[in-house]
Amino acid sequence: MPHNLHHAQEWLRQELGKETSADDAGTGVVFVSTIEDAVREADLAIDCVPDELESKLEIFCLLDRMSPPRTVLATPTTRMSIADLASCTYRPEKCVAIAHEAATLGEEVSGEVRLLTTSRTSAETVLLLRRFWSRLGFSPVFATDASETAALRS
Repeated sequence: MPHNLHHAQEWLRQELGKETSADDAGTGVVFVSTIEDAVREADLAIDCVPDELESKLEIFCLLDRMSPPRTVLATPTTRMSIADLASCTYRPEKCVAIAHEAATLGEEVSGEVRLLTTSRTSAETVLLLRRFWSRLGFSPVFATDASETAALRS
C-alpha cells in the first residue's frame, strides 16, 4: 500500500537522523511499489502477510512466479506447515518457515531465530539463511517441520 510504503520510508529516515532517503544513506534498503520489483534480483524473499493459509499461498505463488530460481522463500508462521506451502511451489528445496515471534517496529531484537525446514530443503538454502541471520546478530537454529515428520511416520 502506498501509505504504508511512505510510512516505512519516513520511519527509516527518522531513525537514520538524516534528510536523505534510505537509498542515498547507504543502508542497502530500497523501497519499491510492486512485488515484481522487490524480488527481481533477490536471493531471499521474506513475506509479511497475515499468518493465514490463503494469504500465505497467494504470496508464495506470486514470489515463486516472479523471483529468480535462486531466490529462497521464507515465511514467518506459527501455525502453518512449511512442507505444505513448499509443495505449492516450483522450488520446495528453497522454502523455509521462520518460527520466531515478530518484534515491534523499532524494538531491539537478538538471540535465536528458529527456522523450520523440510526433508527437501537444500544445503545451499540452509547456508544462505545461516549467513543472513548471523549477519543480523541472530543465532539460527534449524529444525524439521514437525507436521512433515508426523506425516512421514504415518
